Amino acid sequence: MSDQPEHNGAAILDRLHAILTRYVVLPSPEATDAVALWVAATHAQPAWAHAPRLVIRAPEKRCGKSRLLDVVEATSRHPLITVNASTAAVYRSIGSDDPPTILLDEADTVFGPKAGEANEDLRGLLNAGHQRNRPTIRWNSAQNRVETIPTFAMAALAGIGAMPDTIEDRAVVIRMRRRTADETVAPFRQRRDGPALRHAADALSRWLRANLARLEHAEPVMPLEDRAADTWEPLIAVADLAGDDWPDRGRHAAETLTAERDGDSASSDRIQLLIDCRAAFGDLDAIPTSVLIERLKADPETPWAEYGGAGLTSMRLGTLLREYGITSQNIRFGPPHGQVKGYRRDDFTDPWRRYCPPPPTTPERTAPVRHLRPVPGPPLPGLDEMPPPPRDARGTA
Repeated sequence: MSDQPEHNGAAILDRLHAILTRYVVLPSPEATDAVALWVAATHAQPAWAHAPRLVIRAPEKRCGKSRLLDVVEATSRHPLITVNASTAAVYRSIGSDDPPTILLDEADTVFGPKAGEANEDLRGLLNAGHQRNRPTIRWNSAQNRVETIPTFAMAALAGIGAMPDTIEDRAVVIRMRRRTADETVAPFRQRRDGPALRHAADALSRWLRANLARLEHAEPVMPLEDRAADTWEPLIAVADLAGDDWPDRGRHAAETLTAERDGDSASSDRIQLLIDCRAAFGDLDAIPTSVLIERLKADPETPWAEYGGAGLTSMRLGTLLREYGITSQNIRFGPPHGQVKGYRRDDFTDPWRRYCPPPPTTPERTAPVRHLRPVPGPPLPGLDEMPPPPRDARGTA
């Protein structure tokens, strides 16, 4: 691998792209371009207002996530890699002016379902550190004074399964998959291959450090909005600086991977709950809390039967829905329920429209939906005797 002229950013990125594809099979060309641009952006952290996260996730072992993190470590600026570090240690490692690139392997052991809430401080650090000038304030009892601790730093996390939604919402998400028999890569040996990769990192650093002022004032035209635009802006600024076909490739990668992220049905427990509640309501105008929970837990494809370990409860349901302004009320139903706590459909209508994909097309109703009321014969057939209505279609995992 011969070095490239420092001013030829496109050639330097092309070289990094070749390194990535030599050692790792990534899921798509867009993913490869995104990782190359993210690694390059680590060399210009002082220029950025936002520090995008890189999430490398896989459904199973042996999908190449740790190997990709090896290559990212070897080519990023000032990498600080760890498998298990205390939050205090990470805080102290960040510094203020030119932070390291935080690399967290086996992140599923930190944020996975078995981790519980023991690592909320680390999650808070990673969330706050996405934006510059969001320090943590701590009281130093030994020195009897308040300390302001910087949090801003680019970070990559690798693990099995999804990371917390608050982290993935600030991240470039790469979904790794296991190689097939006809997909081959070169073996990676740190002692043998490391120097060549650090040589590529040095070329990235010389090129981008010489252009920090230009990058700091860059205002690239973004194909995305809101937080997604904040996350991808450093990568698009690097692509624009490189020129050649990288500006188009960077924007295409941003749109493609963001669309995949937005289509992930596991992106938020609360959004998933909204979708599942819509299916559980069917055509009802109101539903008792106990019946809603029963229907939610009855579907084996949802997480609600085991949610929180013991399954979804009325308290957990209320906590999740309260974020959307939805609360239970005392509602009078027909026998056998009578007046009990329940939810009204009207309270869900606006959140369904804002946060959920459209429901499947159904035949137009020929009669207005009526509120539940006592009826002759078996009580509440719409709740107690009929099977649950068909579920909504879901986004791809």
